[in-house]
Amino acid sequence: MRSKSLSFRLLVAEGLVLAAFFVLVAVVLEQGFRETAEQALQERLQIQIYSLLSSAEMNNAGEIKMPVGLHEPRFENPGSGLYGFIQNPKKKLIWRSPSAIGLDAISPPQLSPGKSAFLFDKHDRYVLHYDVLWQNAGGVEHEYIFTVAEDARFVSSQVEQLEKILRFWLLVAGVVLVSIQFVVLRWGLKPLRSIVKDLEAIEKGRKTHLDGNYATELQGLAGNLNAFISIERAHLERYRNNLADLAHSLKTPLAILRGCVESVNPVESFYANKDTVQEQISRMDEIVEYQLQRAAAKGENKTIKTVNVSVIIKKICSSLSKVYVDKGIIFDIAVPDNCLIYCEEGDLYEIIGNLLDNACKWCNHTVKVSISSNQRKARRNFSVLLQIEDDGPGIPVGKFNEILKRGVRADENIHGHGIGMTIVNELIGLLGGKLEGGKSNALGGMRWSVYLP
Repeated sequence: MRSKSLSFRLLVAEGLVLAAFFVLVAVVLEQGFRETAEQALQERLQIQIYSLLSSAEMNNAGEIKMPVGLHEPRFENPGSGLYGFIQNPKKKLIWRSPSAIGLDAISPPQLSPGKSAFLFDKHDRYVLHYDVLWQNAGGVEHEYIFTVAEDARFVSSQVEQLEKILRFWLLVAGVVLVSIQFVVLRWGLKPLRSIVKDLEAIEKGRKTHLDGNYATELQGLAGNLNAFISIERAHLERYRNNLADLAHSLKTPLAILRGCVESVNPVESFYANKDTVQEQISRMDEIVEYQLQRAAAKGENKTIKTVNVSVIIKKICSSLSKVYVDKGIIFDIAVPDNCLIYCEEGDLYEIIGNLLDNACKWCNHTVKVSISSNQRKARRNFSVLLQIEDDGPGIPVGKFNEILKRGVRADENIHGHGIGMTIVNELIGLLGGKLEGGKSNALGGMRWSVYLP
């Protein structure tokens, strides 16, 4: 199943947040409006009580008489939704409005003169009770409770109307905000889509690297991706070259072996050339091992591990002195005790091992190894300069580039300093360093200079 895009996920998340926000706003506004409507109704009912009080008359016997016609016509119409009652403190009904005919009197709570109570009863009516103390002409005080009630449908209808209006406009606002968020997300994620398109172009071979004008926040990502692409391409190229070198190196031993068995009597030919066959098999084994070692060298310069170059040099010199014990080579080693650089240990062994092995093969008696720190070359700063010199015949200046060319077989390089020099040059280049060859002023033979970052 196809995964959803990032913009879709963000849009859904923001839509859910907006929906939750609008629901909360609607609830708060509805509750606030309901409370405001109830407060306004309470004030209106208070005015209706004052209207009843102004219409009421008390005779000398202390009895309240209400006129036939009231100021509020709704009190006169049965079922109008507005009802009036007058009761004494013992909850005895004294008067009811014509609109309340057929309804039970609403029982008031315990009140003291001058106090009121605003309630919502079980019959869905808002009720306001008001306790008054009335004094007649004779100075006799009588207590009465005036009650005015109104059906809740008047408040409910206003709240429902508000809900309809509120929901409509919140829906419109939500659609507008989601549309704006969609446009903003599309615009904000445009640099990412640009990188994706450029990566697709790189995958299809139309581009070699990310070269777009990306946002500042994405430039680091683009740079890291370019570095990753460059390293992977370099590795792929090296693997292809190693396979090509392996195939090329095996052609000659295979041709010799084929010649040993392609005869009238292959068995006799095999035993007659037994030494040759064994020699070529050993040679093929050496070639395969050598090419596998080359393929294993990674050539990465972005490692966090440090390697002590001095220790590696001393180990290699100790091993080579045993290999070339018959030559009695003198190793002049001028290196500090600790010289740490960021590099893969295998790559460093490959570089120094090949250079020292060539120096031992072609020197007369002496090989010199030296290290200098903080060197500058070609307007670049390098942390280490490694120099390996010998007192052998050296190589003519015009042939330096020849021995570094790809495609030259190891067999062909056996007569010069070129054995392994192609991989040395490639590894130094991948590490961001520089390899230079020249004549040794001190010993008169070959001098290789390796600049490492």
